[in-house]
Amino acid sequence: MEIEILNVVGSKPLGKIQISEDATIKIVKDKIHQSVKKSLYPDRQAIKLEAKGKTLKDEETLRSLNIQNGAKLYLKDLGPQISWKNVFLAEYAGPLLVYLWAYQRPWILYGAQDSTPASVATVAAICWSVHYAKRLLETLFVHRFSHGTMPLKNLFRNCAYYWLFTLYVAYHINHPLYTAPCTTCFYVGLVGFILCELGNLSIHILLKNLRPPGTKVRRVPVPDGNPFSLLFNFVSCPNYTYEFGSWLFFTIMTKCAPAGLFAAAGFYQMAVWAIGKHRNYKKEFPEYPKGRKAILPFIL
Repeated sequence: MEIEILNVVGSKPLGKIQISEDATIKIVKDKIHQSVKKSLYPDRQAIKLEAKGKTLKDEETLRSLNIQNGAKLYLKDLGPQISWKNVFLAEYAGPLLVYLWAYQRPWILYGAQDSTPASVATVAAICWSVHYAKRLLETLFVHRFSHGTMPLKNLFRNCAYYWLFTLYVAYHINHPLYTAPCTTCFYVGLVGFILCELGNLSIHILLKNLRPPGTKVRRVPVPDGNPFSLLFNFVSCPNYTYEFGSWLFFTIMTKCAPAGLFAAAGFYQMAVWAIGKHRNYKKEFPEYPKGRKAILPFIL
């Protein structure tokens, strides 16, 4: 059957495609890329039934949407895109390099001073580096992304958040006048940080195993025998819980106010994501456990 493609801006006709009524929206995007506008690769397209309507999902079929011969579909150009894997690599490589730069070359930040980093500052540099090295390795070998791309313009905002916060934290912890916390705070913070990092990794591996490669299958996550996964009995997004815990304990370990601000800012954003995912879980799975919260057990 024949479908006319119009631009959402001004409803300007762009062309027509010949396609089967059983075709998915993903196939529609491929057809548009091949025969209507070659500069718009599929990830750059948003297809709608109306100019101001909602974006159709790739897996929806024309038949299920009751789209018939001679119908019209609206195309929105999402702008240049970048894969989520490359987004994460850019976001996480920056903090690793910026922190190590501040740690190894403090004279660039503080002037020509002959100073040796405090032992706490050295441990903090190791913890920071391990965290972001872990994130980079997870991006390469663990994460399976449900969304292929995001707008390229958002990359600069995301990188600025991570990179500038890193510089802010590193500046204070590596400062020649930095004052270390008490011994108890240091060890409590260090042990808590290590446990939360292990917990975060464990949850990421569990979530990876829930989704077969190359699919967007969604299942209810449940503990898998790993003691760190028991947090699934209480929250929908324990990976965010552990992530916040890592930075909370890092703050205790270093007694650094900027690290606390970083933990608070991260918690706010992760709480927003967790609440959204928690809501989607409950909507998608009628049997979803009633006692779970989104990110903080018994609280939020």
